[in-house]
Amino acid sequence: MIERYKYNMITVSNVSLQFGGDTLFKNVDLQFNPGNCYGVIGANGAGKSTFLKILCGQLKPTTGEVTIPKNLRMSVLKQDHFAYDAYTVLDTIIMGNQRLYDIMQQKDALYAKEDFTEEDGILASELEAEFAELDGWEAEANASKLIQGLGLPESLLYQQMADLSGNEKVKVLLAQALFGNPDIILMDEPTNHLDIDAIAWLEDFLSEYFGTVIVVSHDRHFLNDVCTHIVDIDYTKIKMYVGNYDFWYESSQMMQRLIKQQNKKVEDKIAELKTFIARFSANKSKSKQATSRRKLLDNLTVEELPASSRRYPFIGFDMELGKEVLQVSGISKTVDGVKLLDNVSFTLGRTDKVAFIGESEQAITMLFKILMEEEEPDEGTFKWGVSTSTSYFPVDNSAYFNDNDDSILDWIRQYSTADETETFLRGFLGRMLFSGDDIYKPVKVLSGGEKVRCMFARMMLFHSNVLLLDRPTNHLDLESITAVNNGLVNFKGVVLLSSHDHEILETVANRIIEITPDGCIDRQGTYEEYLVWKKENGK
Repeated sequence: MIERYKYNMITVSNVSLQFGGDTLFKNVDLQFNPGNCYGVIGANGAGKSTFLKILCGQLKPTTGEVTIPKNLRMSVLKQDHFAYDAYTVLDTIIMGNQRLYDIMQQKDALYAKEDFTEEDGILASELEAEFAELDGWEAEANASKLIQGLGLPESLLYQQMADLSGNEKVKVLLAQALFGNPDIILMDEPTNHLDIDAIAWLEDFLSEYFGTVIVVSHDRHFLNDVCTHIVDIDYTKIKMYVGNYDFWYESSQMMQRLIKQQNKKVEDKIAELKTFIARFSANKSKSKQATSRRKLLDNLTVEELPASSRRYPFIGFDMELGKEVLQVSGISKTVDGVKLLDNVSFTLGRTDKVAFIGESEQAITMLFKILMEEEEPDEGTFKWGVSTSTSYFPVDNSAYFNDNDDSILDWIRQYSTADETETFLRGFLGRMLFSGDDIYKPVKVLSGGEKVRCMFARMMLFHSNVLLLDRPTNHLDLESITAVNNGLVNFKGVVLLSSHDHEILETVANRIIEITPDGCIDRQGTYEEYLVWKKENGK
């Protein structure tokens, strides 16, 4: 297997890309080798997805070229969830190897002919040979293994794509990208909308994969588990580093510190020289020394830090909290004939940071809505402690922004009870990366990530001691996800959290509650400890 990929490299030579007058990146020279997994990172708008489009030929660079040997088959994770609605799941997956699918269609058409000629027989023989070479006889079995690995039943293979849910389509398109051992796999955010078990399966699959994998992701745990290299898009450059995301992050932070320390030493030397010159330039006995130091000063420059495209918002919460927090007793809820919650009970104390997990995201969202009194339970009760104050981050924030003509400044002002001056609000929004004229943008035109930052700004103004967050990192870049992660780790109050981000679950939660079809499983400990416990107990 390894020999097959030995010389199958991708070469990027002098690639630059400009949109209008803006340069996304320039003079890029990289080499992607088989057997490695490359994680592409960068701030929102840096050009990560665009770079993938250049690699797969969907977009032509302004300068330079991408060279891929003609014998290689590249597979790209499709983003259009409706493109295959006319096909079965099995056909959709096999289309991951388009040549194999075409052969299958051609064979079927040949064998269906009533006037099957000798020429048809020769062609059929050639097609059968290529079909076998492409592992066609195992195509259905291989497709089945992929969807079962991603948590879907084998029976789904024979259903129409149009009949599947959005999350099911995501998994089928991922199976399509992985089907048939492609030489190169390009994936843009493959873990989006995947459940935890499916992400773990994908990590295992890619860890054992012998081809070349290039992936854009905001999932730090995923990048750490699968990546051998990090491709960083910043400063209008694309650089490649050996190691996973954590290694890159720690190295980059260290380099920034070293540069700052070096600059500080140079700045101190300049200040010393300026002081000397000012003191002694009028002194005849010291004039030679002053002149020599002025020359030295002229040659001494301070290296400025490059203007990075990365910006880290500040997310932090202040609070006070009493002993009693929340008592939930026997809550049940059925929606459209489906029982989402069944006799869910738990009690929260003042030190609890709870990760809510489970196969049904809808069930967790419903529980949060009930606790925030947006929905009524069919059965059961809950009671918040007298001293508790809650802030809620819903998975769907559209009600806060759609059809709202307010500017960001006016929108945030309605939630500020302590100080409504523009100076205070400007400073506050600046910490959330809204500066200058940005604060006058209508909230209804904001991007997904900008709306999320607005929601966090709103939460921070409340100074609540209990936070309920339903998948808060959706739409955020790595820098903002890191800020959310740090803010929740440092928060001294109670957290109820639902997330796909493994790193946040592991570093924030000290208790796990899994919502199951017949109640819930409640365990103290970290997320990793819970996964080990489940595996050991066959849960």
